[in-house]
Amino acid sequence: MKKDLFKIKGIKRLDRYIIGKFLGTYFFAIALIISIAVVFDVNENIDRFINNKAPLEAIVFDYYLNFIPYYTNLFSPLFVFIAVIFFTSKLAENSEIIAMFSTGMSFKRMMVPYMISAAIISTVTFILGTEVIPTGSVTRLNFEKLYKNKKSAEYVRNIQLEVDSGTIAYMERYENYNKTGYRFSLDKFEDHKLVSHLTARRITYDTATYHKWIVKDYMIREMRGMREQITKGERLDTIINMEPQDFLITRGQQETMTSRQLSDYISKQKKRGFANIKAFEVEYHRRIAMSFAAFILTSIGVSLSSRKVKGGMGLHLGIGLGLSFSYILFQTISSTFALNGNMWPALAVWIPNILYLFIAIYLYRKAPK
Repeated sequence: MKKDLFKIKGIKRLDRYIIGKFLGTYFFAIALIISIAVVFDVNENIDRFINNKAPLEAIVFDYYLNFIPYYTNLFSPLFVFIAVIFFTSKLAENSEIIAMFSTGMSFKRMMVPYMISAAIISTVTFILGTEVIPTGSVTRLNFEKLYKNKKSAEYVRNIQLEVDSGTIAYMERYENYNKTGYRFSLDKFEDHKLVSHLTARRITYDTATYHKWIVKDYMIREMRGMREQITKGERLDTIINMEPQDFLITRGQQETMTSRQLSDYISKQKKRGFANIKAFEVEYHRRIAMSFAAFILTSIGVSLSSRKVKGGMGLHLGIGLGLSFSYILFQTISSTFALNGNMWPALAVWIPNILYLFIAIYLYRKAPK
């Protein structure tokens, strides 16, 4: 009985050892690669920062303090793979894995601490990607707009969307710099019949009040059976269930929304019949898929590097880096099919996970042999 208890405690200690090695190597890889990325980014953009007179405080706290977690989360699968391959190859090279198996530990049991580590990374990645990073992306993108790119979508043409049940709004052109739309119309239907038609030369969004629009130089035609009533005026303050962000989609806008906001936005835009939301759907499903990738890539990494081979760590790292880069590349390509083609966004985002899951299962079954 005492002997069995000692064995259980020993296994738990071994679990802590592997988890510590995994997470330690993971964070070390992040620190190393992101440091290099920051150096290259500074070197590339220093002229723009100087020419646009970006304050040092804004560069550090608004840009790089949000740059680091964004790209850390984006390349998390790569860091997971590097960490697993590196320290597992080291264990195999030092014959530590052979020592584990000699005690009667199975390959399946050895995977337990790896999966615990993957679960920790997956949870942190999901929380960061869905709640924390979107908030920071607002600050980062605003900085880029002011001091780096200085380009953004300032107008949009031919906007048509359903703002309420049976109510269709249309604008020929909307300019964001003055929050004004031109050649505006608002049609209300009841039982598929037009009952009200509002036209206006221009309409301005009141940023101080939610959903408030100021309609100028307007005419309202109301159909009451066989009769028609016409009302004209210079100004009308009205509440219309739409905001500029509903139709003025800027680059990277989906990155500034939490997953809950993304879900609500996608649902609302679908009800309105707005078609240009694929980037938002891809971003929503990508955050979930990226979290599950930690388990798949961990399984592949352990299965590849747990055997002591003549090529040593270099061979394992080469194969691991190739697979991790191919995963990221494949995910980018499949997302492009969703954005520019007819592929369902959820399927496009999950295809790399499904494919690499089969690779993980094959390698996992082959590894103990």
